[in-house]
Amino acid sequence: MSMIVVHHLNNSRSQRILWLLEELGLEYEIKKYQRDPKTMLAPPALRAVHPLGKSPVLQDGATVVAESGAIVEYLTGRQGGALVPAAGTPERLHYTYFLHYAEGSAMPPLLLKLVFDRVESSPGPFFVRPIARAIAAKVKDTFVLPQIRQHLAFLEGELGQRDWFAGDAFSAADIQMSFPLEAAAARGGLDGQYPHLVAFLERIHARPAYRRALERGGKYDFVQ
Repeated sequence: MSMIVVHHLNNSRSQRILWLLEELGLEYEIKKYQRDPKTMLAPPALRAVHPLGKSPVLQDGATVVAESGAIVEYLTGRQGGALVPAAGTPERLHYTYFLHYAEGSAMPPLLLKLVFDRVESSPGPFFVRPIARAIAAKVKDTFVLPQIRQHLAFLEGELGQRDWFAGDAFSAADIQMSFPLEAAAARGGLDGQYPHLVAFLERIHARPAYRRALERGGKYDFVQ
């Protein structure tokens, strides 16, 4: 088999792919990219790998796969369905749901909060700054923060019923769900109100494969 290459952007979702590869026991290489320190955007070099210039992107010989969920499905399929519950079970339905929920539902309000936090803290003309900050604060208070709290309460309830998102066994859905929960925790969104979510993070942080991926991928600050 060809060597897998992960195009890995610092402080990004691609850290999950390194973790998945470690859990699956697959050999891989990392090609690292650094964000622009001013804009925090990915460098133009990533566009040579994929037209959108985003990370993660995985190369497996002539095959190029982008998007975290698609990469998870590709890698678990490559390993004969490892870390995926059996088809036709309730666990598989939970698995499929959370594999897509992580980016489709959980991340958008967290990204909106990041954007409006930056609007509030960014410099600008003195006559515009108060208006921009007032609008950002209003949108956060009336829409973004209530949405985040609603999602966290939902997830807290789910993990109150079982240890992992798909069921009683760890799965690739937990890897996919790690990013929005770590982002929420890093931005002060858990703060003792969600003990099951905090316990989930503690469990994943204790996994040897998680630690190996962090050592290989580098510092992880959950900026994006």
